[in-house]
Formats: sequence, C-alpha cells, structure tokens
Amino acid sequence: MPQQKRILAFLKENNVQFSISQHPKAYTAQRVAATAHIPGKILAKTIVVIIDGKMALAALPANDRISFEEFSRQLHAKKVKLATEEEFRKSFPDCETGAMPPFGNLYEMDTYVASDLAHNDEIAFNACNHIDVIEMKFEDYNRLASPVVVHFEMH
Repeated sequence: MPQQKRILAFLKENNVQFSISQHPKAYTAQRVAATAHIPGKILAKTIVVIIDGKMALAALPANDRISFEEFSRQLHAKKVKLATEEEFRKSFPDCETGAMPPFGNLYEMDTYVASDLAHNDEIAFNACNHIDVIEMKFEDYNRLASPVVVHFEMH
C-alpha cells in the first residue's frame, strides 16, 4: 500500500525487525487494540499536538488520556493544545487522517512518548492507515524515533 511506503522503507533501511498485521477497520486506539488482539498498554495512539505554536507528535497507550496541563508543565511550555484535523492533515500526506505512526522525525516534528510505553519491551502503532498495525521492539523504536519520554497523565 502506498500509505505505508515511508514507514516500511524507514524500518527496513534501519534493519529493524517488525511485524505487520491487519485487523478490521477501526478508528480509535482502543478499538484497534481490541480488533488486533494487542494489549492496550503497548498500542500507541499517536496524537498531534501544538506546543507553543509548533506541531509535534505525542504517543501514549491506547487507553490513556493526555493531561495538557501536566504535559506543558514538564516541557515548560506556555501552551500545549490538541491540533485539529484541518491543522495537521497536510503534514501527513502518506497517512490516512488519524493513522500516523509515532515517528515525528519522518515528518520534521518532535516526538514525545509516554513513560508507560517506554517501560514495555514492545510497541505497536498504526501503519499509516486504519487496518494495519506494526509491532516492534521498543528499544528499536526509541533508537529510530529519538522521542522525549514524558508523563502525559497526572500521577
């Protein structure tokens, strides 16, 4: 599929072992986890945020919610908000809306990942569409995406 070309080429160029699987079309991370039979704690939902006017990606477990107050406090940012589809759609020309992989570096954006995901051996995420999921070692993801690890929820 053309949508996956960039992410698959990137993983292959970097000699990363990964698996790709299909599931019935699903639009929410929790539904993807359920239909793909992947634990919600390793399935990353990728959301687009705007941090002090700059677009970035945030990856958190499927069943988690982001605390924008906590996130902005940790980044010492004045304002962090959720980007609208209109604001981010053109930034991901190879992805269906809402199915971006958590690799901001492929889209000239910073990437932030939840500490809860960073504690797992594996990570799974949408492969640029709403039916394919890529699973790989978190260690490889961390090396390739170079995300900043943060706590998205209040503890």
